[in-house]
Amino acid sequence: MAKSESWEWIKAVAVALTLAIVIRYFFFAPIVVDGESMMPTLENNDRMIVNKIGYNISEPDRFDIVVFHAPQNKDYIKRVIGLPGDTIEYENDVLYINGEEVEEPYLDVYKEEAPSKPLTGDFQLEEVTGVETIPEGHIFVLGDNRQHSKDSRHIGVVNSEDVVGKANFVFWPFQEVRMVD
Repeated sequence: MAKSESWEWIKAVAVALTLAIVIRYFFFAPIVVDGESMMPTLENNDRMIVNKIGYNISEPDRFDIVVFHAPQNKDYIKRVIGLPGDTIEYENDVLYINGEEVEEPYLDVYKEEAPSKPLTGDFQLEEVTGVETIPEGHIFVLGDNRQHSKDSRHIGVVNSEDVVGKANFVFWPFQEVRMVD
């Protein structure tokens, strides 16, 4: 009788471990925010859940916060600014996508803290990436802390195949649990 009960426990633990591995590998994964490039939206050492399945059935949307494989075998977390076919330009701290001014309310806190200093320096997509429009299968990303972010202005456009998933749920520190946009 004890041998049968032990066997049932072993099977239950094996099934639980298998499910945990499958969920972690294919569906969701934890990530730790490393650095200040996404402040004030995300803080250094915030722990988040990355949804890995969403982009298997759809493409990233503008302003999604995504995790992607970057150079030097690192994963970065940044905000999607440009999509395939877009032109991107910054002038006088204003974002222009395809020639149209676009609001970025997630930057309001930073802009209020230093109103006399531009948060994002002027640039055109071609100057920083070498392409006039974002190619198919690629995205253009920026960190919210524009003055302290290594992003598409430095590493170029990001191949969509390098995108791990969308990160929009902070689960640690516990007092900071929240959804982010």
